Amino acid sequence: MNTDRETLLKEVMAADFTLIDLNLYLNTHPYDQRTIMLFYNCAQRAKMLRNEYERLYGPLTASNSPNTCPWQWINSPWPWEHQS
Repeated sequence: MNTDRETLLKEVMAADFTLIDLNLYLNTHPYDQRTIMLFYNCAQRAKMLRNEYERLYGPLTASNSPNTCPWQWINSPWPWEHQS
C-alpha cells in the first residue's frame, strides 16, 4: 500500500475511534458542554479526512460508492489490501 494512502487511512481510523470514544463518554455525561463541542469538532475532522481519502483512493464503504451500473464498489483494491 502506498505510504501516503496508508497514513491517511490510519488518520481516518483514529478519527473514527475518537468519535466512538467521545460518544461513549457522552452517553454517561450528556451535559458536558466541553466534550460536546470536542465531539462535533472531531466529527468535522473525521468527515474531512474520510472525504479526502475517498476523493483520492475511492470509497471506504459500499454506501459511499457511486450509484452506477455496473456496480463500482469492487473495482479498486479494498482499503486493507496492499499493492505490490
